[in-house]
Formats: sequence, structure tokens, C-alpha cells
Amino acid sequence: MSDSKTSTMLIAHRGFSALETENTAAAFVAAGNRDYFGIETDVHVTRDGKFAIIHDDDTKRVAGVDFSVENSTFEELSNLKLNDKYGETRRDLVIPELSDYIKICKFYKKTAVLELKNPMTADSIRGITDCIKKYDYIENTVFISFAFDNLVEVRKLYPDAAVQFLCGKISDELVNKLAEHRFDVDAYYEYIDKEICEKLHKHGIKINCYTVDSEKDAKRCLECGVDYITSNCLSELD
Repeated sequence: MSDSKTSTMLIAHRGFSALETENTAAAFVAAGNRDYFGIETDVHVTRDGKFAIIHDDDTKRVAGVDFSVENSTFEELSNLKLNDKYGETRRDLVIPELSDYIKICKFYKKTAVLELKNPMTADSIRGITDCIKKYDYIENTVFISFAFDNLVEVRKLYPDAAVQFLCGKISDELVNKLAEHRFDVDAYYEYIDKEICEKLHKHGIKINCYTVDSEKDAKRCLECGVDYITSNCLSELD
């Protein structure tokens, strides 16, 4: 167990979202002040080509009003007030822009773990990477996505960029595809076992697992030999 503790790295899912509202500057700062390896978040492209930090395709769950993210301007989204953990709005809880997130990660020296939401155009992915490059943080960013082609586009721009394909179950076919593209994997933790981890590592594939929120599940993932654990609430592995 102690060996796993020294080798497995912990990632804050949507910031330290057990304490502060997910995907806000407050959640990212809370994670920055703790011993996380990385801070995970989600990015969408807005109607006016900006890069909004939000998980869902709409704002209803986090803001109580229903705006489609990709059909709204960033100004419209950023004017919304989000609720805190007590169901109250706070002036500091707003939808950030990608640059806000990257600056916080850089300030706290945390790896940015950025999910590219939904299939994106090559121009959008170039815009996202250009934003990150502006802050000289490409080498400190891990790109993750359920859309395989998003990651292919990232690698066209940055052949050595760290990428992880998000998935559920891991088939032999997927293992071979990941190995062919030199992609790592970010898999749902319930589908992770020691045999799968050994197979992936044999192909040089690193394993992140999401979203692990109990010590029991974290211990099992550690025993399986995962490289990263993504969690909403765990702030240490022991």
C-alpha cells in the first residue's frame, strides 16, 4: 500500500468540488492549496468561439436557469451566478474562461487535466491549445476526452502532448487502438482490475480512473496499480 501511495497521483475532479462549487475559481484555488497532482476541469466552445469552463451542455444544474452552453455567448454565461454548497449565490461563483483555469493551475504548480467536451472542430482545438500555449503550459496539461478524434487533433498540433481517452469498459480492441496512437486511458473505476492494469502497462499505457470518492474504492484502485485517481472529495491517498 505504501508503494502505491508514492507512485499513484491524485487529481481533483472539477477542482476540490466537495468543498466549493464545481469548475469555479474557488474550487480550483481550494485544490491548489492541497496536495493534488492535478486539477481536472471541462471546456466547451461557446457560440462566439470562447472557451467556457463547465461540465454540462447547459447551465440548469449549476445556475438554476437553462442556457445551452454552445448556443450562448461567453458574456451571457459569465453573467450567471452559481450556487454554493448551501444553495446560495455568491458573487465570486461564476463560469470561468479557460485562461482563468490555466492561470490558477500555473500559479499553484498543478497539472491541468482538461476534458474537451463533445466532438470539436480542428479550429476549436487549435484555439484551446493556443490559449494554453500563451501561458507556456502545454507541457503541464493532460488532454482528456470521450471523443477520440479530439485527442487525435491535439496530437497533430503537439505530437508529445499528454492525452487520455475517457471510457468505460476496456476491450482488447481498445487497448490495441490506444497503443497504436500512444494514448493513455482514463477509465471508470468500477471496470478497473489488476489484470486490465497489467495489460495496459504492458503496452506502455498509463491508467487514470474516475471518479473515486471512497477510501475503499481508492484502496482497491491502488492495489490494482493505477497511475492516477480522480476524485471529488479525497485529498490524500493512504
